[in-house]
Amino acid sequence: MNPNTPVLVGVSAVQQKNADFNKAEEAIALMERAVRDAAQDAGSADLLTSADEILVPKGIWGYSDPARLVARAIGADRATTVLAEIGVSQQTLLTRACQRIADGEISVAVVVGGEAKYRSLCAAKAGAEAEETIQQDEEPDLSLHPEAEIWSEVESAAGLGMPVGYYAMMDSALRYKQGLTPDEHRAQMGAMYARFSEIAAENPDAWSDAPVTAEEIVEPGPGNRMLAFPYAKYHNSQWNVDQAAGLIFCNVATAERLGIPRSQWVFPRAFAEANFMSVVASRGDLGGCPGFRLSGRAAAARAGVDFDNIKLRELYSCFPLAVRSQLHEFGMSGEGDLSVTGAMPFGGGPLNNFVYQATVRMAQLLRQQPDETGLVTTVSSFLTKQGVALWSCDPGESDWGFDDVTAQVEAELDVREIVADVQSEATVAGYTVLYQGSNPWRGVAVFDLDDGRRTVAYSEDATLMARMEQEEVVGQVFTLVDNQFS
Repeated sequence: MNPNTPVLVGVSAVQQKNADFNKAEEAIALMERAVRDAAQDAGSADLLTSADEILVPKGIWGYSDPARLVARAIGADRATTVLAEIGVSQQTLLTRACQRIADGEISVAVVVGGEAKYRSLCAAKAGAEAEETIQQDEEPDLSLHPEAEIWSEVESAAGLGMPVGYYAMMDSALRYKQGLTPDEHRAQMGAMYARFSEIAAENPDAWSDAPVTAEEIVEPGPGNRMLAFPYAKYHNSQWNVDQAAGLIFCNVATAERLGIPRSQWVFPRAFAEANFMSVVASRGDLGGCPGFRLSGRAAAARAGVDFDNIKLRELYSCFPLAVRSQLHEFGMSGEGDLSVTGAMPFGGGPLNNFVYQATVRMAQLLRQQPDETGLVTTVSSFLTKQGVALWSCDPGESDWGFDDVTAQVEAELDVREIVADVQSEATVAGYTVLYQGSNPWRGVAVFDLDDGRRTVAYSEDATLMARMEQEEVVGQVFTLVDNQFS
């Protein structure tokens, strides 16, 4: 085996549910604990001081260089620190760690992320603020930034802002493409998410431990209020969690030198990413995602696997569209479990760290089932970027490899010009009804114009919003005046 072959040797997921925010640990402490536990999982404390690079995705905290705080805590004085801003795919950090190891540039890499939003929420309920280590004057050795904006002013002017609205709108377009009625769509999501809740109840690292029925998920109510039709709270990623995950990679030569048991090794078989950025309303096929189709095809071909034959799967699940889109683009039947964690609404969805939580769980299950292959996928922003990772305890017949399909996605994607202040008739390409509290606030829709361009408009008419929830509106024609439709 190539001595520079990257291998995942240590994993740990940390979770706290301490309602006393004064006693609960802050995010950086959870991250430090996750890294130490990952080294213990590998059976080698030397991995900590040997870390060449520590990579952290930006979270809901104010640390300017969290990787340096981790480095000091674990004695990795010479480690390079990396911070990936919001909008950079979590998969990108895994790819960078493995690529640098495979290229012989480093021997040990640590990928770690974490949140303590539940702690902050408990403090806010008590009328206080959870204290956090102040770090403002240190900068990471490397900062990764997204290359473009993830939304447009035309979308914002119509009322779009939170991810749930964008995802619900795209899901309406996919529903229409698939020929589902709104009721069939809701029933499908209910069954899928009920199973996610059952998986979470069996996962010791999941945030939720009680299953939820399909009926409870489908029907909005006081504990499951509607957010953006047809999405209610149970469809939404649960980010008020205190969770962290640590992953330690090294090359095969280091794993052998440190005496890490082969039973602990999990190999990254094939990675693929699509990082082309386009705002949602500009996407010609509002319900399509060629990035997943192309990245999935590339990873499957490199590893020599068929996604439908993979039993251990974690399809990124921030909202139902993400899962449904992957099934559609990968050409998967949807049979079998689609999550090993319980998914982001039930397993827990720390803002920019869930993929690492999922990878920890996947590694643990692969060690128990060494003949299986694991699939973990990534979404960034509004289904903007896509990532695919295949893992196994078997290194396979070829070295680890990475496929960047960004250029292919850019060449294939139909990107439309978005305009404002349209006064004409136009056809709905996708829509949702946004809620404030328990009340519908604004219907928002993306419209196709006769000249091929796009616009986004809204309506606050109660009768029209009720109609938008009762029947399929995609494909219908409305009149647009002053950014409103009727």
